[in-house]
Amino acid sequence: MMTRQRRVILEELRKLESHPTADEIYEMARRRLPRISLGTVYRNLEILSECGMIRKLELGGTQKRFDSMVRNHYHVRCLRCGCIEDVSMEPLTTIENAIRRVNDYEIIGFRLEFIGVCPQCKKEA
Repeated sequence: MMTRQRRVILEELRKLESHPTADEIYEMARRRLPRISLGTVYRNLEILSECGMIRKLELGGTQKRFDSMVRNHYHVRCLRCGCIEDVSMEPLTTIENAIRRVNDYEIIGFRLEFIGVCPQCKKEA
């Protein structure tokens, strides 16, 4: 069931290309729903993630972040400022095929994170 709070949270997340934390989504949702609680945001993000409408990112020991793009794709994270960006390329199926040949797993997804220094942090260095 798509409650009003859930719909607003999803709409706010879909406006972004970044990968916000629950706290950041809470601040955005509060502009439209002043009485929404942080707990409500957390619960709805979990529900949206479980339903496959968003992705919960648990990368590199950082806070959980959320992504409205649910198709498989890669991420790159800056070691200095912590920003996370999508990598604009199709996933390499050769890796999945190699894994299948080695251990006969049915691959249903992956979590692959590249790390580096973003262009803004490189400029500041």
